Amino acid sequence: MSTPPRLLVNGQPGDSLPALDRGALYGDGLFETILFVGADAPLWPRHMARLRLGAARLGFALPDEAQLLAAARTAGAELPRAAVRLSVSRGVGERGYAPPRAAQPNWVVSAAPAPVLPADWYARGIRVRCCALRLAAQPALAGIKHANRLEQVLARAEWDDAQIAEGLLRDRAGYVVSATAANLFAVVGGLLVTPALDECGVAGVARAEVLARRDVVVRRLSWEEVMQAEEIFLTSSLRGIVPLRQVDDSVFAPGAAARGLQREWRALGFGDAHEG
Repeated sequence: MSTPPRLLVNGQPGDSLPALDRGALYGDGLFETILFVGADAPLWPRHMARLRLGAARLGFALPDEAQLLAAARTAGAELPRAAVRLSVSRGVGERGYAPPRAAQPNWVVSAAPAPVLPADWYARGIRVRCCALRLAAQPALAGIKHANRLEQVLARAEWDDAQIAEGLLRDRAGYVVSATAANLFAVVGGLLVTPALDECGVAGVARAEVLARRDVVVRRLSWEEVMQAEEIFLTSSLRGIVPLRQVDDSVFAPGAAARGLQREWRALGFGDAHEG
């Protein structure tokens, strides 16, 4: 029995895009990283909603959603838990920044085994650090998952300590925005709070799921408030709900909010993302 392709370009087996693709030249595109458990992706509708929002902001059309889902399932067909990346660019255009009037989007679907994380991450929490890099404000791009992730690349390059699992990012005014690859929630004064993402940051699909399930205050969140929080946890589509146990030198403990959401996350159909 042959193994299905793990990489599809515009719906066909392949491993390359045109050299003049605007996604490669300018970051003129979008992407989603989607957790599949077998043929099911519990948060697929949320991924597609964010993708549509991003395409509307950037002003280009998307491939047919049913075609995208079929390709994602094909790419990850033999993986029990697959991390499927779906990338869509505006396509090929003339030289220069001006978007072509009639571009044909290019899209790539790739699949790899979903990461298996230490059980200790979920039981005791992870250590994170405060990044020096500050996120720039750009409301036109805030919230969407566009293809230019250089801020996150530079932030992640700040450390190579294997004991530090993530880095927290602030904006130019010093407010906490997110982690490099996850959204942040904190219990502050008994209220569940998450940073507003109207100026910068990515509005994650796991974040959207928490917002749909809990009463959450969405507002600016200062570093001082985070350091005084009763509990802090991160959310992402691949990792799920991950508590924090240490931020730089400050120690925290997993709390009831994270524990309850971890149970609900498993009940969504994601099962266990950890070893042991």
